[in-house]
Amino acid sequence: MSEVRFEVLVVGGGIVGLATAYALINRGRKDVVVLEAEADLAQHQTGRNSGVIHSGLYYKPGSVKARTCVAGREAMYRFCQEHDIPHQRCGKVVVATREEELPALEELERRGRANGLDGLQRLDASSLREIEPHAAGIAALFVPQTGIVDYRQVARKLAERIEQAGGKVVRRARVVQIRTPGRDLEAVTATEVFSGKFLVNCAGLQADRVARLCGIEPEVRIVPFRGEYYELVEPRRHLVRNLIYPVPDPRFPFLGVHFTRRISGQVEAGPNAVLALRREGYSKASCSVRDVYDMASYGGFWRMSRKYWRTGLAEQWRSWNKAAFVKALRRLVPSVEPSDLTPAGCGVRAQAVGPNGELVDDFRIVQTDGMVHVLNAPSPAATASLVIGKEIADRLD
Repeated sequence: MSEVRFEVLVVGGGIVGLATAYALINRGRKDVVVLEAEADLAQHQTGRNSGVIHSGLYYKPGSVKARTCVAGREAMYRFCQEHDIPHQRCGKVVVATREEELPALEELERRGRANGLDGLQRLDASSLREIEPHAAGIAALFVPQTGIVDYRQVARKLAERIEQAGGKVVRRARVVQIRTPGRDLEAVTATEVFSGKFLVNCAGLQADRVARLCGIEPEVRIVPFRGEYYELVEPRRHLVRNLIYPVPDPRFPFLGVHFTRRISGQVEAGPNAVLALRREGYSKASCSVRDVYDMASYGGFWRMSRKYWRTGLAEQWRSWNKAAFVKALRRLVPSVEPSDLTPAGCGVRAQAVGPNGELVDDFRIVQTDGMVHVLNAPSPAATASLVIGKEIADRLD
């Protein structure tokens, strides 16, 4: 088995891992390698999300999410412009459809203004229809900073820039063992040993397992939630001009089913959030004995289940029953018919769950000697990736 040495080993070729390597390269650290388990980059969360450049509306002012999203949003727009990556700053509406949602909408408006969202507009039903003619609601917020992009293209451009500057991106390099024989770290794959002074764990759905390979107890367990999408058939895409979101339930780190126009012109509807039986399980039938055992043997999973079983059943029902999915969408756009929707892709969210059953909502990054572990990087991680990468580089410095 051959051995190759670099200064920094980045495990994971999603957008956060690539942004970290890119930040290191830009600081003159050319001796960086990204180890990606799959045959291509951005095969999981990066390439299967809704492609939204988030504004920073939802996050508590002063939180890591708020700070990195606001700065990362503008960094992402600049990166796309500099490298000719198709993107649009199109704006979105967040719609309240019931009286009981108005206090939450007001809180979103307060947070948005505290997070510096200039141009945020409160809409009544009539002004909402001027922006989204087919949307229904009693009040809404228009958020002009929100945009859309294909994050797979961003990931490919990051990899290209890394390699042009002298770094390396290795595909089909699943790390199966981490050794610390001396002062260096060794990441072992099926065919090679990569040694280095520093290691950054950006393994996403496998982040907790990579941490354990390093001898670190992450104190959270990744529980996968599958998000399933429908797509509006082409003749009905006019129902949605840009992005239409509901007021989210503050108890959960999920935004609820919504409509998103993609940079390709397609319009997606979804996602729901159902428990997946495989960490990379993109179909209802996909199951891994190892992944199921990991969940079933974790007390935090059962505590989470006891807290949220009603919500989980409702999400599962929408997964199996198209009419229930359409009913949820009709809250936002009443004219949507079942025949307007065709099944689209799926994504799996790596949700970190704590021992007490809490759904970890903020970024969780743990630093040890010579290592940084990104154990939870939920939305808006893609939006904030360039800033997160710089902050991880700061930690290594």
